[in-house]
Formats: sequence, structure tokens, C-alpha cells
Amino acid sequence: MLKIAIQMDPIEHVDVHADTTFDMALEAFGRGHEVFVFGPETLQLQDGAVRARVRRANNLKREQGAHVHLVDEALLDLGDVDVVLIRQDPPFNMAYITAAQILERLEGRTLVLNNPRAIRDAPEKLFVTEFEDLTPPTLITRDMKAVQDFRLAHGDIILKPLYGNGGEGVFRVKPDDGNFNALLELFALTYREPMIAQKFIPAVTSGDKRIILLDGEAVGAINRVPAKGETRSNMHVGGKAEPVEMTERDQEICDRIGPALAERGLVFAGIDVIGDYLTEINVTSPTGVQEVRQFGGADISALFWDWVEGHQEK
Repeated sequence: MLKIAIQMDPIEHVDVHADTTFDMALEAFGRGHEVFVFGPETLQLQDGAVRARVRRANNLKREQGAHVHLVDEALLDLGDVDVVLIRQDPPFNMAYITAAQILERLEGRTLVLNNPRAIRDAPEKLFVTEFEDLTPPTLITRDMKAVQDFRLAHGDIILKPLYGNGGEGVFRVKPDDGNFNALLELFALTYREPMIAQKFIPAVTSGDKRIILLDGEAVGAINRVPAKGETRSNMHVGGKAEPVEMTERDQEICDRIGPALAERGLVFAGIDVIGDYLTEINVTSPTGVQEVRQFGGADISALFWDWVEGHQEK
């Protein structure tokens, strides 16, 4: 039996029929493992010890509103658990980075997934630029003149914040869009970090494919189709999941990035592919496992815990 602590958003409020973290917790509980949950704000680093205020998650079941019974909060030394899962949602900000830095102190004592140092060093929209031959033309900058020049070169573009998530702040700017300069001003006022300008990929109307990789190997995929009139395919903003098959190009992309993920300890990752292009590598809290299973694909939560249990036995 493993002792597992999951750093996540409040488990009481998750959608049990869609949430990946809940699915992973439910699978672990069903295997007889001890499951504890905590928020990153409860992390403590003192005299070399990493602790968190956790609650034990009992009676996990896929019944919304009665899906978990939480035992009273207690202070737990995370060096005494077998596995810590980092699963809270972005934003990827200094609080997120600091939590990762604290969890790095568990190295050699507790298996932390994904590797917190690798998470810290691989922001999802930056990491992808290491594979520039797989990605659409992309610019990351706060230099407004550079963004204007990029638009002149590529015409139809996407603007989005570097550390956004869930489709937040994503805009399509067509060549004749008179709001372009106003959008640049809005980004400059709203975000301290650079923005991303990316050539628009028309294939997004057919869907944005999410491919899930486990230890560098593709284990499942779904397609996320934008709602009518929407550019964004994120399910948070009305995107619809549908079954999809992996293409030769998808496999080529996975073969290229898989070793880099495995080497860094990014055991559970989700990549986004539009048409023939890799657009993001999600390593903080990738989602989609329930949709993959619902469409007849692999039970990825089961595969994940198979991997963890095998790793712990070595």
C-alpha cells in the first residue's frame, strides 16, 4: 500500500465525471492506497523538512456531491509519504514556482510527479519552442513593434498570454482587425510577462487534438472541437470532446518529444496538436483521461498507477 499526497485544487468542488485528478485519486483509492489531498498554500519548509496540511480522502466514489469524505486536517511531513502528485491548475506564476522549489527538497526521499524542477523549468508555452520545427511560427515578447512586424509577416495570428490557461485571454486577430493595437495595449496593461503571437492554423476549426503521454509514450488522444463562432477549443469555454485516431504526424511528434519528457521526469504530460503542428506541452496538470476512456480508449489512470507501483518496486 502506498501513501499518496495530491497537491490539487479543492477536491470538494471537482466534476467527478470530467476531472483528471479526481480520476487518478479514485483509481489509487480503489487499489487500497492511502490518499491525502492538500493545497499548495499549506506547504511549509522548515529546517529542511517539507510539510503540508493535508486531509485524508476516504470513501472516494464517482457520485457528484458525495464523492469524497475528508478526514480532519493534519500536518504531514511529505518526506514520510511515498508519492506526491503536483496537480493544481495554473496559473504558472511565482506562487506555483515557489511551491515547486519547496517540493524539490523531497528529492531522494519521496517520488514527486511531475518532477518539480522540470515543471519549474518547462513552462508549457516556452518548453514547446525547443521543438521549433514542429511548431507554427511563434513569437514571445513584450516588444510591441516586434508583434506588429510579426502580424505583417503572417497576417492572421493568435495573441495569448504566456502563462494563461484554459483558453483565457486568447484572441484571434485577422488581417483587417481594427482592434489589434488596442489589444496590444490591453496585454501591456494586464500582464507583466511577455505575450505569445502565433500564426493562426485554420485546421483548428476541425479540432485541437490532446495527446496524453506516460513516461514519454503516447497512451491516448481526444479531439477538442471549438464551439460555433469560437476560435478556442478548450472545454472550459465550450469546446466539445470527440474520439480521434493518432496520425503518422502525431506519432512523429510524440517520438520526437517523448525522450525529452522522460529524461526530465515529466512522467504525465499532455500535448496539443493542431493539424500538423505541436502548439503546447502541458506538464502542470494535463487533463483528458476521462474523455479518452469514455470514447473507448485506454484507462490512463490505471496505466499511471501501474507505472508508479512498478517504479516503487525497483
